[in-house]
Amino acid sequence: MPFEAAALAARAHQHQKRKDNQTPYVSHVFRVCLVVRHTFGFDDPKMLAAALLHDTIEDTTIDCDDIIERFGGDVAKWVAALTKDMRLPHDEREAVYAKELATADWQVKALKLADLYDNLSDSKHLSPGGRRKTAAKARFYLDAIRQALPDQVRSALALVEQRLTELERSLTP
Repeated sequence: MPFEAAALAARAHQHQKRKDNQTPYVSHVFRVCLVVRHTFGFDDPKMLAAALLHDTIEDTTIDCDDIIERFGGDVAKWVAALTKDMRLPHDEREAVYAKELATADWQVKALKLADLYDNLSDSKHLSPGGRRKTAAKARFYLDAIRQALPDQVRSALALVEQRLTELERSLTP
C-alpha cells in the first residue's frame, strides 16, 4: 500500500515546488512518511499511505473518491481530515480545520504532527518572517491537537514541541 501511495503522490505533486521554489514538493510527503515511521515509530501501512497522500486532496486533482478506490476508507478518511476546505475564507478555513483536528482520530493527530515536524525542520531556508509564520501556525495546530490527546501520540507531540521551541529560540534576538 505505501509503495502505491508513494507513486501516486509523486505523480500528483510532480510539478509542485516547496516554498524555496527549488525543492520538489513530493520530498515533503516522503519526509512526513519517514517521520511517521522512523521518528514516531508507527508502522501501520494505512498510516504510511495516508502520510504520503496527506496533501493530495488539498493540492492536486486527486479527490477523496480516488483515494477510497485505491486505498480504502480509513486512508481516505484520514487524508480528508487533513484537508483544509480551500473554498472557505482563510480565517474560517483555519478555524474549521483546527476544530476538526481537535476531534480527529489519533492517527490523524499523529499524521498532522509528522507534517508539522517536517515543516518546522524544513523552515531553515525561510526568512525570519517566514519562520515566525511557520512557528505561529504550528503553535495554533498544536493547541488543537492537544485537546483529547490519546496516549499513542504523546511522545510525537513532545518531539514536535521540542522542534518548535528550537525554532522559536532561533528567532529570539
